[in-house]
Amino acid sequence: MTEHVDVLIVGAGISGIGAAVHLQKHCPDRSYLILEGRPAIGGTWDLFRYPGIRSDSDMYTLGFNFKPWVQGKAIADGAAILDYLNQTLREYRLADRLRLDHRVCAAAWDSATARWTLRVQHAGAERVFSCNFLYMCAGYYDYSAGYTPDFPGRERFAGQFVHPQHWPQGLDYQGKKVVVIGSGATAMTLVPAMAREAEQVVMLQRSPTYVISRPATDRLANRLRRYLPGMLAYQLIRWRNVLLQMFFFNLARLRPEKFRARLLGMLRQELGAEAVAQHFTPTYRPWQQRLCLVPDSDLFQALRSGRARMVTGQIERFTEDGIQLQSGERLAADIIVSATGLKLQLLGGMQLSVDGRAVNLADTFGYKGMMFSGVPNLAVAFGYTNASWTLKADLSSEFVCRLLNHLRARGQSTVTPVLDDPAMAPQPWLDFTSGYVVRAMAMFPKQGQHLPWRLHQNYIRDLLLLKFSRLEDGVLQFSRAAAAQPY
Repeated sequence: MTEHVDVLIVGAGISGIGAAVHLQKHCPDRSYLILEGRPAIGGTWDLFRYPGIRSDSDMYTLGFNFKPWVQGKAIADGAAILDYLNQTLREYRLADRLRLDHRVCAAAWDSATARWTLRVQHAGAERVFSCNFLYMCAGYYDYSAGYTPDFPGRERFAGQFVHPQHWPQGLDYQGKKVVVIGSGATAMTLVPAMAREAEQVVMLQRSPTYVISRPATDRLANRLRRYLPGMLAYQLIRWRNVLLQMFFFNLARLRPEKFRARLLGMLRQELGAEAVAQHFTPTYRPWQQRLCLVPDSDLFQALRSGRARMVTGQIERFTEDGIQLQSGERLAADIIVSATGLKLQLLGGMQLSVDGRAVNLADTFGYKGMMFSGVPNLAVAFGYTNASWTLKADLSSEFVCRLLNHLRARGQSTVTPVLDDPAMAPQPWLDFTSGYVVRAMAMFPKQGQHLPWRLHQNYIRDLLLLKFSRLEDGVLQFSRAAAAQPY
């Protein structure tokens, strides 16, 4: 039997839960379900259980635009974020629309009926769902496995080898020697958290990353909440943070050397010139990769105390008791943590077809960063690389609601982005040099050189583009299938 709804949301993380609330608010007469492949909601904030797990964006922009963040810390830990999502689930009574442990394997579009049919695995059996519109909120990485390089001699290591994406419950690192391989946000979170109990923690990086410290608590935000209505205080701080982020990002792109000098100058005050020159001076320009946030300078405090130390170098091989570097230095370890990044994956890895033809998303162009050329009635929530994910996810959900209401008002069943410039030169979906991005871009859709095929990393431009631009733009093609049910 097939269960049918107007809209299927795939993913019950921060994007999917937000999408459901937007549907309730803006399309209250549409039926919908949320399909989540894992046995719990939360996505990233339920999957990752490593010590110190926290956001690397402030919660005034990572939070939803409809639900104020009211906790004291702006840079929140994973448990607080998960609690925020569960509160949203309860407040908007989403539990009845949620199907946990439902992993979407394939989605097939039929133009004659203007429906998607989804094959879904649940409890060892296959179930079938159908919908008029499919909204993918499954994130952008593979939940089943993180990225681990092929380390020479890894099988020789006699200790514990761990990837943060699959942190063992109850891992005992008290009094032990730990090496954390990596230079990104995960490594910089793990090192100070583990250093509180471990004998010694070494952060081993191949090359440096730009790092910035900021307070975990936003004093102005907490003060405003005492004197202003909650939503007003939240929106004021949200817009302040959006504008500050945009200012610093644009400064980094327009005056990279000035921005770089300022970043390194702040680090020298924390760690001294020698440590910064050796371990915190990247070869690339700021914001060619994401800046790493260190709240309350916790990583720097761990390094200054001697409980943690940095090593920059290349791994030659693993040994029975640690790691041998190409420089000749040996790092002793009881536990090695491979904080080496994610494996990117779009649409949760599901197979996609339109009228019996398999769709390779790498052959498509992204429309406004959320739909794909030639693929009808499908949108994806894909956040920013230079700002909080939810800023773009909220805008995308509101755009989907506009589109659904427009379809109904016109009596149409189908909307398809159609590439209006077949000769347009393709460009990568993401303009980022991080390893996990570069490894995956060949599998992702392309973007073009001009609107609406150009992907912005700019909240204000996207706000205008998604909230106020005309839907009848000559690129979105609207039609009605003869066998389609009333929309």
